[in-house]
Amino acid sequence: MHLTTVAAIALICLTTSPVLAADPTTLTGEVTKVRDGDTIEVGPVPIRLNGVSAPEMEEPLGPPSKAFMVDLVHGKRVRCELNGEKTHDRFVGICHLGGRDIGAAVIKSGLALDCPKFSGGRYKAVEVEAARSAIKLPRYCRVKPWSSRLKFQPDRISSLQ
Repeated sequence: MHLTTVAAIALICLTTSPVLAADPTTLTGEVTKVRDGDTIEVGPVPIRLNGVSAPEMEEPLGPPSKAFMVDLVHGKRVRCELNGEKTHDRFVGICHLGGRDIGAAVIKSGLALDCPKFSGGRYKAVEVEAARSAIKLPRYCRVKPWSSRLKFQPDRISSLQ
């Protein structure tokens, strides 16, 4: 009987937790930690902002990028749409504070860049010119110019013969 009561309480806690949402790909809750300019924790869940490349903490704009994100979201309720991917220990997603995309906000502030390989260029229009020269875009964010041409195209092969 005691075990049944504990199980029922655990089930109630899990289903009413502010970090969980009805849709398993949506996470809503309070930001409990900001790791850096592109990684936050919602409750105990680490989230890597999809398509955002902020400088690492040991790089010149790393601490200001983190400070911007702390001011923007720490202790506030966000909603993250997770894409099902993980990188290291982090889930990947796009997070909003109210209706504001926090990835776009940190990029627009000049403290991060669009990571086109993962964003599809979603944030390119809000990048700040000064940030492009001050922040080095990591290799993993770069899109190879020939990658779209490498797709198998049987019609092109037959036309070359």
